[in-house]
Amino acid sequence: MTANDKASNGTAGAAAGPRAGRKEWLALGVLVLPLLLISMDMTVLYFAVPSIAAHLEPSSTQQLWMIDIYAFVLSGMLITMGSLGDLIGRRRLLMIGAMLFGAASVLAAYANSAEMLILARTLQGLGGATLMPSTLSLVSNMFRNEQQRRTAISIWAIGNSAGSAIGPVISGSLLNNFWWGSIFLINVPVLVVMLALVPALVPEFRRPRAEVGRFDVLSALLSLVGVLSVIWGLKEVATKGLELPRVAAMVFGIVVLGVFLRRQTKLTHPMIDPKLFKRKGFSPAISLSLLSFACLIGFSVFTTQYLMDVLNMRPLEAALWTMPPPALTMLLAPFAVVLANRVPPAYVIGGAFVLVGAGFLAMTQVTVQQNLPLVIGGATAIGVGAAIVLTLVTDLVVAAAPPERAGSVSALTQTFQDFGGALGIAVFGSIGAAVYRGAMADNKPAGVPADVLESARQTLGGAVEAAGRLSREASQALLSAADSSFADAMRVAAGFGAAVAFATAVFTVWRLHHVRNTPQGDATAPDTPAEQGTEAGQDVLTEAAASLAQGAPKGTVATATPQEGA
Repeated sequence: MTANDKASNGTAGAAAGPRAGRKEWLALGVLVLPLLLISMDMTVLYFAVPSIAAHLEPSSTQQLWMIDIYAFVLSGMLITMGSLGDLIGRRRLLMIGAMLFGAASVLAAYANSAEMLILARTLQGLGGATLMPSTLSLVSNMFRNEQQRRTAISIWAIGNSAGSAIGPVISGSLLNNFWWGSIFLINVPVLVVMLALVPALVPEFRRPRAEVGRFDVLSALLSLVGVLSVIWGLKEVATKGLELPRVAAMVFGIVVLGVFLRRQTKLTHPMIDPKLFKRKGFSPAISLSLLSFACLIGFSVFTTQYLMDVLNMRPLEAALWTMPPPALTMLLAPFAVVLANRVPPAYVIGGAFVLVGAGFLAMTQVTVQQNLPLVIGGATAIGVGAAIVLTLVTDLVVAAAPPERAGSVSALTQTFQDFGGALGIAVFGSIGAAVYRGAMADNKPAGVPADVLESARQTLGGAVEAAGRLSREASQALLSAADSSFADAMRVAAGFGAAVAFATAVFTVWRLHHVRNTPQGDATAPDTPAEQGTEAGQDVLTEAAASLAQGAPKGTVATATPQEGA
């Protein structure tokens, strides 16, 4: 056997990695619990707003902050908390975050003022920011076998998306039987179970202190300010249109993030290692994560409004009709993972984007008539396709990063997804708003006063509210015009989404065709300059493992160390 043969065999053996056992799979089930709660709390408040408003009497500004502050803090703190997990231990940070999230949920449930609820939602966002990167980094550390890791990440991704789908259903069910605080209090027993099981099932992983260095407060502040500024600007543009302060906020945030990234290149121990973006496939993969979330979140607003305002469904009924996408995702995502183990992942991801595009094409046929099968079918195709993309892309990103960077890379992935969601809402919302206003401008329903008509021309929700103040005949005329205009906006936005999805499918095959279902290399392979010089058609980690097997220098970096008793 030649030296090259030995190196090849060594690479394959190392790449296969140790297989996880029953304990790791049980631990994965426990780690999915906080994901369900975090994503559920993104949407659980929507249906409770009227009850909360009646009890706490918030101002319109306070009401908006009750809904938005959770997502803002969650997005802004992800990078910081991912780095902190590398420093103090990922399991320890998970436990701290769970306790904070639980305490904040109790505070929210029994809030007696708008200010108290806003504070509780802020603390929930902070707790959620510790939980999300911790769970993904722990999954990547526990599952070193490539095929098992893909399956584990698919389960993780399903849990991440399922919470936002079941949030409205749980919220509606609880509000039908209990007071509004129950939507927060339900988090507590789930977190108690998680806190009891994590120490027994989940090992601790942390980087050696010498490889982490001191916590960089300035980098944490720069990432927080930059992310918050961009996401706030995007959401404001989506709801209120392009104006100088909102555009300035986005520009300021981009500049601050540029300063943050430049600072990382100067630090010995950066929060985000800039060399990660030089790895083949890393930048395209993380960009696909952003685009898939933009399609999924950006268009979901249209689906919800169509069900509730055009088809006049009650909130719980509308929420139940949104359940097919997560249900089918649970069935189909594992098959996509199996397929990605047999054919190049780029073609599976590209096919998933084609499915998303097909869903958008179905939506281009929606009219004001009862098109429920068409809407649900299109939404299901978009949801399932996006979930498959997120599953496989998350695996690519995690596999491309050294284990010791799992926390920061997990946080970076989540941040890009949040950017994608905010960007999708802004872009799809702006297109829909422009088409809706243009269509309504050509409609002059009989019996509708000019001032009422002006309000109804801004949004479909405004038209529904205005119709309640009119006579029956005028109300029906106004709602008919508004529904028709909204259907026009929905079709145009869906056409744009189809174009984006199909173009992204082509981009995926073009930029990721070199990634094969070949072994990913030793999970502890050092991040040496040899990793950067891969040839076309080879995965970067495969070459690094081959170099290691042939005697590449050792000890360049310390690896994450599992600590069962920490």
